[in-house]
Amino acid sequence: MRRHRRGTRQRGARSLACALVAAGLSLQPATAQVPPEFRFPAEEQQAARKLAVVGGLAGVRLYEDHERVFWRTILPKLTGGRLAADIVPFDSSGIRGQDMLHLMRVGVVPYGTVLLSLAANDEPELAAPNLAMLAPDLGTLRRVVQAYRPHLAALLKQQYGVEMLAVYAYPAQVLFCRQPVSRLRELEGRRVRVSNSSQGDAMRALGATPVVTPFAEFVNEIGAGRIDCAITGSLSGNELGLHRVTTEIHPMAIAWGLSVFGANENAWASLPTDLQQIIRRGLARLETDVWASAGQDTEDGFLCNSGRPGCRFGSLGEMRWQPSISPEDETIRRRLLAETVLPAWVERCGEDCRSAWNTYLAPMTRIFLPPPAPPSARPQAGSATLIGVPPASMTPPASSSTSSR
Repeated sequence: MRRHRRGTRQRGARSLACALVAAGLSLQPATAQVPPEFRFPAEEQQAARKLAVVGGLAGVRLYEDHERVFWRTILPKLTGGRLAADIVPFDSSGIRGQDMLHLMRVGVVPYGTVLLSLAANDEPELAAPNLAMLAPDLGTLRRVVQAYRPHLAALLKQQYGVEMLAVYAYPAQVLFCRQPVSRLRELEGRRVRVSNSSQGDAMRALGATPVVTPFAEFVNEIGAGRIDCAITGSLSGNELGLHRVTTEIHPMAIAWGLSVFGANENAWASLPTDLQQIIRRGLARLETDVWASAGQDTEDGFLCNSGRPGCRFGSLGEMRWQPSISPEDETIRRRLLAETVLPAWVERCGEDCRSAWNTYLAPMTRIFLPPPAPPSARPQAGSATLIGVPPASMTPPASSSTSSR
């Protein structure tokens, strides 16, 4: 039984549709002039069908260098001019990220990118592949998404009528701190900016105080000494100027940003099968490129913040950075995941989440969520079991880094 609500959320659909039109995004199929180099012979020419696409966050490389280029430039080439697309980022078109799935379900947004961290406010099951402390490096994140992907696709299809077509990764979210923090245990007593519930759960378990601060404000808060650390992207933190107000950057990915691209089932069904196949193949290549970029940008953030050679997109800083994750921190990470993050997530989400975790992610993580205990045993009811590895003798794996291998 789910504990969270899944309302119909019809409210606001009409006004949001108007906002999309005002942003230059038509919500109805339209004709467009096909560039000469994409035209078929006269007897095969068709007016191009124009898709309305709402993309991810504005101003980041995933949207600017990948999503926008694919839909505006690559798609017409792949389809020989039969398809074109308008695309706008959701946060520049009057749409709240929390509303994307509901707008796609009712067809206001026919094609769109959904940030799982925002959609998880109403559908906590979507948070599973990006829980704090789950994937300390990109290789682990790939395995997590591969394992959970069938369930993610089924959930979106059954509950929202959305055909999932791709899964995108943003760069790693890591710790920036004003004072030395070579080990996670050193966060005790510090105020740490977090961006979601599972990050807050992990920080509290470490003895830190989680602080929710708007993205545009936390650099000033750190500079003023009101926040000690912040969890954010290794490169985006550099672009914000965190390397000027902090001295330490920790190598472990506390979390990542994941988003899914999908289509309203009716909009998708209206496309000819051959065009569906072309889009699927094109999005598969786009997904590969996006994941490679996430790894490169994560590494670039570390290099730029620490002033190392190879910095490409950021500004050179002088931060202290140890590239490898210590065995001690790897042990702490797994215990935080098993004993704090997972139980808290299931408490918010319900038994469907427990079942989904044990079916799809317990085999690869070797962390199993036991059935709920009777009320008399509730204080320990949620603790997960580290499969085959008793806590007292748990041996951490070899050190790893957040860069893609």
